[in-house]
Amino acid sequence: MKGQVIIDQERCKECSLCLTACRFGVLRISKNINSKGYHPVEAYAPENCTGCTLCAVICPDLVFTIKRLSPEGK
Repeated sequence: MKGQVIIDQERCKECSLCLTACRFGVLRISKNINSKGYHPVEAYAPENCTGCTLCAVICPDLVFTIKRLSPEGK
């Protein structure tokens, strides 16, 4: 099963907890700055997302929404 990670970059405070939780290299810190002055997390390799939700579970600021996508043909 594949996943889709949706990130609310305005809520992100650049704590980087999600980077340690993601075992698939999906996330990285963005070069952009949000309205609060932080470099938010971004989906660097979204095709690697499995939908495991570890990033969402560890995030203290509820930045993530994870969608699980069904395999084609099922």
